[in-house]
This record gives sequence, structure tokens and C-alpha cells, in this order.
Amino acid sequence: MNPSASATMNFAAYAGVARAPFLLLPITLVAAGTGAAAYLGMHDWAAAGLALLGMLGAHVGVNALNEAGDYRSGIDLRTVRTPFSGGSGTLPAGRLSHRAALATGLTGGGIAVAVGLYFLTMIGWKLVPILAVGALAVFAYTQVLARLYVGELFAGLGLGALPIIGTTLVQTGNYEPLAVAASLPAFFMTFNLLLFNEFPDEVADREGGRRNLVLLLGRRQAALLYALCGLAVPGWLIISVVLRYLPTLALLAMLPSLLLIAPLRWAFTRPQQPVPHAALGANVGWNLLTNVVLAGALAI
Repeated sequence: MNPSASATMNFAAYAGVARAPFLLLPITLVAAGTGAAAYLGMHDWAAAGLALLGMLGAHVGVNALNEAGDYRSGIDLRTVRTPFSGGSGTLPAGRLSHRAALATGLTGGGIAVAVGLYFLTMIGWKLVPILAVGALAVFAYTQVLARLYVGELFAGLGLGALPIIGTTLVQTGNYEPLAVAASLPAFFMTFNLLLFNEFPDEVADREGGRRNLVLLLGRRQAALLYALCGLAVPGWLIISVVLRYLPTLALLAMLPSLLLIAPLRWAFTRPQQPVPHAALGANVGWNLLTNVVLAGALAI
């Protein structure tokens, strides 16, 4: 094999355990937090860029550590992979070693920690709660949180809501009610992103010792919880505009909720059946587009 082909394969393997396609999520979260800072007239592009670096590191960290943990526990060997769930399949295919995946995760997490410590010296102790929850979400997800029925909660907080609040905080220096209001849709959507992707992995997760909400509640009740959280997003946008926490333009962020039609149809009518790939894709698109539209509505 020529060196260029080998390098390409190595890059693809590392991108696989980092779940590169899913790294669009932290970009949209930082965009929403920066949009909130811009609305307040206090955006700082340098701080936003550094926050993005930290968020990318955090997501690479949790993704790669999860791939390594699921391979070691055997979950990755049992899952039925889809484009949106079941892991990348990089380690079971032998394209990367467990040690390399673990190193990738620790490197990504280390970058996030370094960025967080820098901001801590600039902002002070008010940043500690965000950093603490974020660190738990990255380093303790696979081995601890996902075995205590709280993995979805910490994903919604540490990889959804708090990144938006924190991105605004490092630019304005304060916790802003606007950022908190803008973060709630991200909480519900990131919570749902993980919850929905657990349905295809139900059998593998049970055999691998995971304890998540699909296993705790059963498919029907977990599907209803997914629907409730999904409908909470446009509901909260309406409430927050009425209460003047968010500007009227934020209502535009309701439009991507049309993508929920397919996931909700499945959740209400046939949760015992496999989740259609189209519904899994719509769930991801809803998440990303809502954050992007909300960011734009705040920045205008």
C-alpha cells in the first residue's frame, strides 16, 4: 500500500471514532451561544473561536471514549449499525486499535479541559458548574452515567444546553437570561438525540450492561418521552417569545420541527417496530437546523 493511501485510511479511522459527521452539533451550539452574545451587543469572535475549539475537543473526546468503551464491553460487536446509531464500526473492523481510540478520546477531552481552564482564569469561578458538568459528560459517560440511567440527562446538559450558556458567558462575562432561554431547546434536542438513537441499540445495550431510559421505561414509554421532549421545543420557543425572553424572530426556529413528523409518527404508532432510517436522519436534521436558525434569529 502506498503511503498516501495508508495515511488516508488512518485519517478515516480516526475520523470514524471521533464520529466526524456528528461534529456539526458543537458548531451549531457555539453558533447559538454567539448569536445570543451578538443580540446583547457583546460578541467576541476570539472567545467564540476558542469556545468552538473546546467544544469540538469535548465531542471528539466523548465520542472516541464511547467507541473504545463499547468495543471493550462487547456492545460494538452486537449492535446493528445505521448511519446514525450503533457506533462507527471502526474498532470491530480492525481499522484502529482500542488504545488508539482511547488516546483519541483523551486527547480531545484534554483539549476541552485546557480551553476550559483558560476561560476559568479569565472568567472566574462562575464557570465552574459548566466545566464540572461538561467534564462528567465527557469522561464519565460510557463507564458511569450510561449505567445509571442518567446518560441522556447529562448529554442534554453537558453537550446541549450548557455549551450555549457557556459560549455566551465567555463573551459577555455573565450568565444571561437570553442564553438560558436559547439553551433549553438544545437541552431537549440533545437529550432526544441520544434517546432516539438508543432504540436500535436496545438489545446490545442490555447485553452490554448499559442502563438507559429505553431499557428502564420500555420502548412505548420511552417513545412517548421522546415525543414529549420533541414537542417541548416549539412549545418553549412560543412561551419564551411571549414572556420576552427571546426576540420574536426566534419563532423561526420552530420551522425545523416539521422534521419531527416522521419520528413522532413512529413514536405514537409503532414504537415496538425498528426505527426507520429516515426518522433517525430527520431527528438529527431537526437538531442541527433548529440551533442554526435560532443562532441566525438572534444574530440579526
